Amino acid sequence: MTAPEARRPGRLGVGVVGAGRVGAVLGSALRATGHAVVGASGISEASHDRIDALLPGVPVLEVPQVVERAELALLAVPDDALPGLVRGLADVGAWQPGQIVVHTSGRYGAAVLDPARAAGAIPLAIHPAMTFTGTSLDLSRLEGTTFAVTGPTPVLPIGQALVVEIGGEPVVVAEESRGLYHAALAHGANHLVVLVAQAAQALEAAGVEQPGRVLAPLLSAALDGATRAADRGAESGAGGAAGAISALTGPVSRGDVGTIVEHLAALRALAATSDAADVPPSYTTLSRGAAVRARATGRIDAAAAQAVLDALDAAPDEAPDLTPDDDQDGHQEGPR
Repeated sequence: MTAPEARRPGRLGVGVVGAGRVGAVLGSALRATGHAVVGASGISEASHDRIDALLPGVPVLEVPQVVERAELALLAVPDDALPGLVRGLADVGAWQPGQIVVHTSGRYGAAVLDPARAAGAIPLAIHPAMTFTGTSLDLSRLEGTTFAVTGPTPVLPIGQALVVEIGGEPVVVAEESRGLYHAALAHGANHLVVLVAQAAQALEAAGVEQPGRVLAPLLSAALDGATRAADRGAESGAGGAAGAISALTGPVSRGDVGTIVEHLAALRALAATSDAADVPPSYTTLSRGAAVRARATGRIDAAAAQAVLDALDAAPDEAPDLTPDDDQDGHQEGPR
């Protein structure tokens, strides 16, 4: 940092409590907009490395010292550690009147900061809807990233302004909705990673040497189509969920029971010969959800949806006989 004494008016002294992947990156982003990072805490060697790389010259201090120096205390600690940290700092009188206290937990709103608020601090919960590597690569990814902002109504503009400063887009999330908000993100992002791992394992078993290369364009197109359709659905009044499911392709969207039965047989065979026991139930559960949503939005009719559900619920030795009749031409759409 160059000449911290020459900070522009309105710039704050930022203390980073927890120089993990999120804290170090957000501290660096705030520093780049002219705020001064006055101290950072970190226990692990990895945290110290991140401070050296992303916050060079910033002193590594004990947590109470960081908070004492900070006009804006950025708490980037694990969810389970946050309540105890806030209470503990209150017990030692660390919080200061007028001090801005921001935590980055998706799970909690601003109420977890009540011990700091009782001491006169300004509480805000600001959570980025983004995964972090803890490197400088994350800084460019903040541009356009949505941040959930929660806090008392009079101070929401402070949180929104901080988000805009680092290139993000603030969205206000109510205190009582933080749990649902965070569950939605975890369900989408974390379980997407699990799906990719499962699909990659199946492709490798099928002889594909670079499964990521096969999956990347397909999954990128599917994700882009679904998220765009979700926004269109929300804007039209139909709802984001209905919009997203309109982008569904594949056998469930066609009511193609035969393909589903074949998929289950292949995945069960994979599970029987490898450590892929989680794959068939994942396929079944998600296919069931796809069938219910496809039926609710009119993608398939009731009879087709029930046929899909029956096939998914059938035990392996109860799979229906789907041999085409002699008068059928066997035509089927290509895989999609």
